[in-house]
Amino acid sequence: MKIKTKLILSLSLIFALTITLAGLGIWQLRQMASDTGNILVANYNSLDYSRNMYKVLDEGGADFNKEKFRGFLNKQLNNLTEVGEQEFTIELKEDFEAYLLEPTPQKAVEIRGDLNSIMKLNMDAIKRKSLRAEATAEHSILWLSFASSFCLIIGFTLLVNLPGYIANPIHELTESIKQIAAKNYSQRVHNKGNDEFSTLAKSFNTMAEKLEEYSSSDLAKLMIEKKRIETLINNLSDPIIGLDDTNKVLFINEQALQITGLGNQDIIGQQAESLALKNDLLRTLLQKMLDENAISENLKIYANNKESHFEQLMVPINIIPTGESDKKRIGTFLILRNITAYKELDTAKTNFIATVSHEFKTPIASMKMSLQLLENEKTGSLNEEQLSLLEGLRDDTERLLRTTGELLNITQVETGKAQFMIEDFDIVPILNKALHSNEKLAERKEIRLVLSEPGALPNVMADRVKSEWILSNLLSNAIRYSYDNSEVGIKVSLTPTHVEIAVQDSGIGIAEEYHDKVFEKYFRVPGNEKEGTGLGLSISKEFINAMGGYLKMSSEIGTGSVFIAGFRIEA
Repeated sequence: MKIKTKLILSLSLIFALTITLAGLGIWQLRQMASDTGNILVANYNSLDYSRNMYKVLDEGGADFNKEKFRGFLNKQLNNLTEVGEQEFTIELKEDFEAYLLEPTPQKAVEIRGDLNSIMKLNMDAIKRKSLRAEATAEHSILWLSFASSFCLIIGFTLLVNLPGYIANPIHELTESIKQIAAKNYSQRVHNKGNDEFSTLAKSFNTMAEKLEEYSSSDLAKLMIEKKRIETLINNLSDPIIGLDDTNKVLFINEQALQITGLGNQDIIGQQAESLALKNDLLRTLLQKMLDENAISENLKIYANNKESHFEQLMVPINIIPTGESDKKRIGTFLILRNITAYKELDTAKTNFIATVSHEFKTPIASMKMSLQLLENEKTGSLNEEQLSLLEGLRDDTERLLRTTGELLNITQVETGKAQFMIEDFDIVPILNKALHSNEKLAERKEIRLVLSEPGALPNVMADRVKSEWILSNLLSNAIRYSYDNSEVGIKVSLTPTHVEIAVQDSGIGIAEEYHDKVFEKYFRVPGNEKEGTGLGLSISKEFINAMGGYLKMSSEIGTGSVFIAGFRIEA
């Protein structure tokens, strides 16, 4: 039988018992009310009429009020309810009529005897009916007691058994689920019957059997996979250390053991913090792992009989446990990627660029001097076509010289050889020099350089030459990327710690997806056909950061770009 059916039947039984008990009580009360009503109405009236007739006789003596007596007598004639009462009442009437014809004391005595008979008859009736009412009351109490006891037994039985019938299987199922969660897949739920709990128990047992089979059959496979993963990790060329959620060492491959100088038996299962107290490299790795704000820097470690470069990677292992929605960290991989070969190639590239750029500067300077001599009228006059060719050569020479300068600057930044002469000075003259050096470039495109007149400004702490280079680069970029016959805005403002110079171009703007990349080396916005090496902004940012300033930008497609250089104020 289904649980729903059992609940409906149990509640229906309680409802039926309640209705029966209420109906029985109402019926018994009606019986008692009926018996009591009989006593109060019929017999009480007869006694009242008889008593009133006695009173008439006693008050009047031989000359009592006959009409009043007759009135009560007529009422008595209409209230004949007991057996024998009619005969006594008729006899009373006959004696009364006889008294009216012959009013003698004997007739009065007979009338009194008739009244006594009627009163005795009704008194006996009242007593009898009282006994019957008492019997009815006792009978009612008996029936109500029996019915109440029966309902109480049924209700108590349901109260004791029904909650247990529902709660016990749920409790058993809950405990079994806990056992399954604890990987005790041999747990079973024993519930016989054809209700929903039995169906649920069968489904649960089927699930537990399948989990037990899966656990038993895949254990060997899991061990094999574990060995395979350990072998794979040991054969990796990069050092790897695995930690659990409490930073205990789970595994470490051979490369990590060699580079840290630890033994496998000394590290597995121990707290990484304890091991770091005796190992500088491990301490450095843990500090960077635990400090979320730490700047990621490459590590120089002596390995393979030479100074090697390693990139540190922190790979958190997060999972979403079954039945939950939030991620939980179960461990971390510490990986040291050997980038020595790439570093050596990068160094070779930097040295090559520096050498080539340096070698280019001398012939380029000679070319520039030769062009200046040709432009001098003392060496001979040139026609319009020759002057046009000469102007093109001058532009190409300037561009080649600028590119060579950028290459030399980037090599200085990469090798750490860039030198800065930090001093305090007024930035406005430096800005004016940068504007002057870019006036001809602006005139060719008919672009107006609009400078918002700055007010009184404090001196800045920076390198004069590097500052002029930065501002000139920002201005030349703004001019190159602005449309012809437009303007480039320059605004100088003051913050509590820096003097800011904002350069606003009138170009197409830069898409938001490229904002984080514009300061990377050699990066150029896709689709841009303007000339350039993609080094100017990268060099500018390196220079101004080294001087305690900053370089930032904002841009939207269709509105142009704004580059803001912040120069540190003298403390």
